[in-house]
Amino acid sequence: MPATNRALFLDRDGVINHDAGYTVKIDDFHFVDGIFELCREAKRLGYLIIVVTNQAGIGRGYYSEQDFLLLTEWMKARFEEEAAAITDVYFCPYHSEHGVGDYKKESFDRKPNPGMLLKAAEKYQIDLAGSIMIGDKESDMEAAKSAGIEARWHSVSGGELEEISNAATHGISSLVEAVTMLNEIP
Repeated sequence: MPATNRALFLDRDGVINHDAGYTVKIDDFHFVDGIFELCREAKRLGYLIIVVTNQAGIGRGYYSEQDFLLLTEWMKARFEEEAAAITDVYFCPYHSEHGVGDYKKESFDRKPNPGMLLKAAEKYQIDLAGSIMIGDKESDMEAAKSAGIEARWHSVSGGELEEISNAATHGISSLVEAVTMLNEIP
């Protein structure tokens, strides 16, 4: 079956919510300005919204998969309330160095590897070349590049545009800027 859907892939911490380091409590989860507007516009343009997030806090034993899943359900409900429903969330709890027990291992899903993106593409018939990745780390941009995503936007809100990844195609200083760029894609 040919890949016919386009997706807006989003990293979580630093793109959807402010990265406070291993965020797992609702009280600590603060949305980045513009995230709902961006996702509403992406949906209006026909994009699926897919979250791809490394969650080494699970692997390190800081919180459980159940804790993460409860927060994820709450987050998805907020997006639905904002008419910006998330299509799916992929996460990787593994860490090859700092993981504990079964979580200490290499994983093709852990960014900078493209595993989560490729799984979503297969499940939802996503045209990766016609999709977009927004992330705030080098690993996000590398994963997107490896997966064949041509639009790789490195979010550096609060940072310097000179610090963007070499794997990124654009640096963005705000999600409002991303809304404008989204509308410039044919």
